[in-house]
Amino acid sequence: MSYPGYPPTGYPPFPGYPPAGQESFPPPGQYPYPSGFPPMGGSAYPPAPSGGYPGAGGYPVPGGYPAPGGYPGAPQPGGAPSYPGGQGFGAPPAGAGFSGYPQPPSQSYSGGPTQVPLPGGFPGGHMPSQFPGGQVPYPSQPAAMTQGTQGTIRPAANFDPMRDAEILRKAMKGFGTDEQAIVDVVANRSNDQRQKIKAAFKTMYGKDLIKDLKSELSGNMEELILALFMPPTYYDAWSLRNAMQGAGTQERVLIEILCTRTNQEIREIVRCYQSEFGRDLEKDIRSDTSGHFERLLVSMCQGNRDESQSINHQMAQEDAQRLYQAGEGRLGTDESCFNMILATRSFPQLRATMEAYSTMANRDLLSSVGREFSGYVESGLKTILQCALSRPAFFAERLYYSMKGAGTDDSTLVRIVVTRSEIDLVQIKQMFTQMYQKTLATMIASDTSGDYQKLLLAIVGQ
Repeated sequence: MSYPGYPPTGYPPFPGYPPAGQESFPPPGQYPYPSGFPPMGGSAYPPAPSGGYPGAGGYPVPGGYPAPGGYPGAPQPGGAPSYPGGQGFGAPPAGAGFSGYPQPPSQSYSGGPTQVPLPGGFPGGHMPSQFPGGQVPYPSQPAAMTQGTQGTIRPAANFDPMRDAEILRKAMKGFGTDEQAIVDVVANRSNDQRQKIKAAFKTMYGKDLIKDLKSELSGNMEELILALFMPPTYYDAWSLRNAMQGAGTQERVLIEILCTRTNQEIREIVRCYQSEFGRDLEKDIRSDTSGHFERLLVSMCQGNRDESQSINHQMAQEDAQRLYQAGEGRLGTDESCFNMILATRSFPQLRATMEAYSTMANRDLLSSVGREFSGYVESGLKTILQCALSRPAFFAERLYYSMKGAGTDDSTLVRIVVTRSEIDLVQIKQMFTQMYQKTLATMIASDTSGDYQKLLLAIVGQ
């Protein structure tokens, strides 16, 4: 299926791509554990300022592709693995965060969901011609989306952590648990406010809120609540650690996090990984992966991508030529050329390069990557390109495939809903409706149940 205006007129869309049976997204239910990126919701919020991250939306989005066939050692649905770093996520007795690890200032979770401005459409007004894995074209981004992005969760006004701690204590006291009271508090507080509730709870009752919640909850609801109570950087570091622990490696989680975060986020994750787990992230990646996939992830964990917003059209032409000569224009593939360009160029620059490539090669770069690469390195390279085109559309697609078909890939659903809830879930919801002619809330409601469903819908908003 070709997208309007891309490839540029005069070139027929490349036929027969993707090859039947080779769509990028395997069926749901096969994505390894750590999930928890909040879905987008609540278009009731006014547009947020576009401060925060530098420039227009050049940052990739978390959310890799579910693994074909699942991962060895992935916990069963509803059996969230134990959380390393202690039950309180490494929080000091009176501290809200994890030990000795400041929150990255640029995330400004406490200051409301302003971050990550999005690109204002594609270079030259063209749309990408093919999005592997989905049969739905990436929609053009509404004008409002170029003004910044919004989360569905905003800091509560008149916030009182001691009052909230008391409500949670009452909800867990005695026989049974008042899950609705827990949902009402957790879904309506920012992550920064949740850290303060955790600290107030310990000060007031001498007990660890996370331990108490774990003893009262189970299954998907437990996984979702614990994800919401982890500071964002810790959650990413924990997810990476969990993906590489034990037998097998959850490569899709590594791709989702490392190929989609900003430089500052990646550097904070690397520091947190070292301070919380006493391990070197790059060394763990090297020992758990190999070949060109290993090189791509090592490149990603340097956090050194160019993040300027200016576009050098001459460089875009040259890069397009080099990529063509490294792939379609020769026998075999020069993988290091793809790695160098996709790991270093800014996202606006990569969009210009994709545009130049389609004009020059009469096919789009995403489909060329699909023909020249396979396996996890293909997924990683495509994730970078897809994020350069549109983060919200990328996450919308990941959410769709986590629920499509029989069964639900709850870990992916949780991870995306939680991690995007204060960043761009509003835009993800808009894209979801545009791409699939149904709302994200409708699909979540039909795929989940009970308190787990109530909490997801409270985060996503209607």
